[in-house]
Amino acid sequence: MGLRIPQGKTIAIDTMIFIYHFEAHPAYSPVTTKIFEQIETGRMRAVTSYITLLEILVRPFKENNRRAVSDYTDLLTTFPNLEFVPVGKEIAEMAASIRARYSVKTPDAIQIATAIVSDSSIYITNDETLKKIRDVEVIILKDIQR
Repeated sequence: MGLRIPQGKTIAIDTMIFIYHFEAHPAYSPVTTKIFEQIETGRMRAVTSYITLLEILVRPFKENNRRAVSDYTDLLTTFPNLEFVPVGKEIAEMAASIRARYSVKTPDAIQIATAIVSDSSIYITNDETLKKIRDVEVIILKDIQR
C-alpha cells in the first residue's frame, strides 16, 4: 500500500472510504482494510465528520433495518482511534469558506473543514473533484493502490 503516515499523525476520512470497506468493494477493500487496521492498532489516528454517520445510516433507515442502524452506529462511534467531529462554529465557518472558494457541495466542504480544523495530515477520498482543494492534502483512494 502506498499510504505512509508518520506515527502520531491524524488522517481525515471521507464517507465513501467507510462504505467501500463495509461493502467489501472488490477494488478498494484491500486498501481500506489496511487503513482501518492502522487506525485500530493506533499507528495513526483518524477523524471524520458526523456527516459520515448520517450518510452511512441513510440506506439502513430506507430499508427500515434498525439492527443495521444500531450496528453501524455502535461500530463506528466506538472504533479505536477514530473520532467523529461535530459540526460547530469553527467547522461551519471553515466549510463556508471552502465552499465559497472551491464551489464544492456542502457535505464535502464540511468533511474538508473537519480535516483542516482537526489538523489532519491528509484527507482520504475517492472524489477526484476534491483534488482542487489546497488547504489540506487530498489523497484519492485509487491512487494509493498504485
